[in-house]
Amino acid sequence: MKERIFEEIKKWDSIIIHRHVRPDPDAYGSQAGLKEIIQQHFPDKKVYITGEQDPSLEFLAKMDEVSLEAFQQSLVIVCDTANRERIDDDRYVNNGCLIKIDHHPEVDSYGTISWIDEKSSSTSEMICELFTEFEKDGATMSEEAARLLYAGIVGDTGRFRHPNSTERTFFWASKLVQKNFSLPKLYNSMYETTLPIVRLEGYVLSEIEVRPSGLGVIHLPKEKLAQFGVTSKEAASIVNTFSTLKGMKAWVFFVEEDDVIRVRLRSKGPHIHKLAERYNGGGHPLASGAHVSSWEDTEKVTKELDEICSNYIDE
Repeated sequence: MKERIFEEIKKWDSIIIHRHVRPDPDAYGSQAGLKEIIQQHFPDKKVYITGEQDPSLEFLAKMDEVSLEAFQQSLVIVCDTANRERIDDDRYVNNGCLIKIDHHPEVDSYGTISWIDEKSSSTSEMICELFTEFEKDGATMSEEAARLLYAGIVGDTGRFRHPNSTERTFFWASKLVQKNFSLPKLYNSMYETTLPIVRLEGYVLSEIEVRPSGLGVIHLPKEKLAQFGVTSKEAASIVNTFSTLKGMKAWVFFVEEDDVIRVRLRSKGPHIHKLAERYNGGGHPLASGAHVSSWEDTEKVTKELDEICSNYIDE
């Protein structure tokens, strides 16, 4: 599959790389890291990254301006996006050829070429694997590509704390850190926070509901976010605030936006992605997202998640 993707990349003079909406470091890292690898090895190709610019991730990369006309003569690659409705910038449908590269469980098959690796810690790790095809052709990994891909791996593994951190993950991390980019600067950019978020974090720690099943529940209505001066997306950054609490099996943040209530699910054992799929979402077995339309619906999600935790036996 890696060879097929590399051969397809060689054919096209113009390449546009997408990722998912509401991006995270892996979305940005894999997208921009792949652009850097292609651009370095094939300097005559035009390579673009597209999607809404996220101010909190500008330290990684800035999106390009891409005309609609460019898509019809371009190879389009979508990174880190399980289903079509979550692809940022729907102009991707005008592609000359479409490739999907993703590590999420497949819920939507799309693309002329589709490379799915659920055992990979991140799509950034998959781009590292793809780089081996470039390496056979004489490519070397640039410092910037290494920085971007390392950020993606770190983001999706929770700084190598999550079970998705494998021997292969550490192999690539060790390769990437040999490049001359500043680890302290990168970590500072990834994890620095603001006073409003710190104060919201304090509220979450004081208000968490912990159920006998090992489920933790937090409700964050719009009024509460406004009180602390924090956006829904910023609130997502503290979803792991109480992840180290003894006896915790899984937890859910319900975060209200103007039109939906975001459901942010995390787990230390019970698989939660199927639950997310039933509520307009999906993701990984231990980290998923969904959305519902009312607080009544959040009660249904909580009940199902409570049952999942109650029935879970730690092996």
